[in-house]
Amino acid sequence: MTMLAYLVRKAVFLAASLLMASLVVFALIEVIPGDPATYMLGINARADTLAALRAELGLDVSAPARYWHWISGMITGDFGISYTYRVPVLDIVIERLAVSVPLALYALVLAITMAFPAAMAAAHYQGSRGDRALLAITQFGIAVPNFWLAILLVYLFSLVLGWFSAGGFNGWSEGISAGMKALTLPAVALALPQAAILSRVMREALIDTMREDYIRTARAKGLTRFQALLYHGFRNALIPVLTILGMQFSFLLAGAIIIENVFFLPGLGRLVFQAIAQRDLILVESVVFLLMVAVMIVTFIVDIAYAFVDPRIRRSRA
Repeated sequence: MTMLAYLVRKAVFLAASLLMASLVVFALIEVIPGDPATYMLGINARADTLAALRAELGLDVSAPARYWHWISGMITGDFGISYTYRVPVLDIVIERLAVSVPLALYALVLAITMAFPAAMAAAHYQGSRGDRALLAITQFGIAVPNFWLAILLVYLFSLVLGWFSAGGFNGWSEGISAGMKALTLPAVALALPQAAILSRVMREALIDTMREDYIRTARAKGLTRFQALLYHGFRNALIPVLTILGMQFSFLLAGAIIIENVFFLPGLGRLVFQAIAQRDLILVESVVFLLMVAVMIVTFIVDIAYAFVDPRIRRSRA
């Protein structure tokens, strides 16, 4: 299979997945009990007032008509008007992305910074006490919920040491350093479990790579075990790690709802939580679908990167 044919095939699958995801999101939102108009006006509102508001919000038409209006607007960049905030959904999303995207990238960089050196050290000293200690620590990091870590971090670094604020985000107008400081504890809370996962995957990939014939050949030519690990093993071990990195960025972007609520961050996760509580259906639908689009696009990019790095992958999937 040529690279162009592989790209076209993956793009078709991506489009079909996005269509299915939009149907699932819309159907799930539609079955949520309650009426947004009744929520906004109260249970004692007059029937004609409720009818007028439902017509204004576009709730007086059939579900298929609402789906078509919503999805066609998404394609053209019109995400609709928020029921609660009465402003375009796109404006709210862009405002919240200014927090969620830097937070996800910050956490991903921290996870890579912690995981890669630890995995290389564990693979180099395989079977040693340090290796066993890393496995125990990573097992603990995978098992512990990140919101529990967030509470511990707030207690230690905010209440006890006073190095960071307990939550909140004043925006980037106060400077990059102030903004990054406000995101540090949330990023650490998100990064620690991801670093545990990434280090275990990286360690196993490095150990498997070090058993290959070309590594033995490099050792026979005079390279030390660490030099062979660094110059030959590391690059080849990155291939399976690419998938984990893509999945982790998607999770950090779409799965930070609890952390953003713990630290009172005005990001996409907290926006979804507030929109659900306020019965703002159009906002919930649009944000959830955009997060799913981000996850699918990242996965698509990782698949394409796989095919470029290792042509055997696209041949095996032909």
